[in-house]
Amino acid sequence: MKSTANELRRRQDTVVSWCFSLPALIGLICFVLIPFFLAIILSFTNLRLGSPLPLEFSGISQYQRIFHDSAFLHALRNNTVFALVVVPVQTSLALMLALCINQPMRGMVFFRTLFFMPVVFPLSLVAVVWILIFAPGPQGTLNSLLEWLSFGAWQPRDFLHDPDWALPAITITSIWQGVGFQMVILLAALQSIPFELYEAAKVDGANRRQQFFHITLPQLRNALIFVILVTTILAFRLFDQVQIMTNGGPNHATTTVMYEAVNAAFGSQQVARASAMTVVFFTIVLILTLLQRYGAKQERTLS
Repeated sequence: MKSTANELRRRQDTVVSWCFSLPALIGLICFVLIPFFLAIILSFTNLRLGSPLPLEFSGISQYQRIFHDSAFLHALRNNTVFALVVVPVQTSLALMLALCINQPMRGMVFFRTLFFMPVVFPLSLVAVVWILIFAPGPQGTLNSLLEWLSFGAWQPRDFLHDPDWALPAITITSIWQGVGFQMVILLAALQSIPFELYEAAKVDGANRRQQFFHITLPQLRNALIFVILVTTILAFRLFDQVQIMTNGGPNHATTTVMYEAVNAAFGSQQVARASAMTVVFFTIVLILTLLQRYGAKQERTLS
């Protein structure tokens, strides 16, 4: 009788779990899986909106075109450079902030809220604020500050229209906007570390540096892996800041794969070409994610 009641309770829990998961699952299927498989199919066609040509199967010609397209390759390079800078810098900064505010001091709640606030701001608002900061001439906050600090020696420059500074400016904006998210995750992981480990280390004579490398970092391994994975994916999805702050310029200095795909689909009406770009983009991100997970798994096995 008792086993029957337990079995019935388990079935009820399963039904309830599926009821809660079903809306998210339906959304995932409708807005992610179906569009992605449709993009795969369209990438093997010649579909172009408004074209008088009939829809035909074109094989891998779209993929051959984009890998010989200098604009796409340049966008892929920009994405790679952006990710190589943002991922380590943002993760390191998030870890530093988490360590700083994980202290039993008054006012820490204020600083946690302050550092997390940019995450909840719309990206469009963040981009507009940083456009004002990077504005050329004396009206630009950054130019004015640098001119004041250098006692007038600094020559104002137009950061967002300078090919050498446009991508770094977007990188700074993205790091500022997203670091709070990683900080909260690492802070939660820090607060889950048993305090007894640090007390035992102090008894053994370990200093703060030794405690960090032998207790804190090993305990944060899973959280750091998650943060790095998410940051990598978000870095390759860069679009909003580019669209609002530079519109891909100057001279394609800030174009990304997502920007090129959207521009191809809605600007040039080349749906098949845009679909091929998104498939290549997804494949690259998937490979990077699998490599990072494999590396983390190998590290856990060796340790």
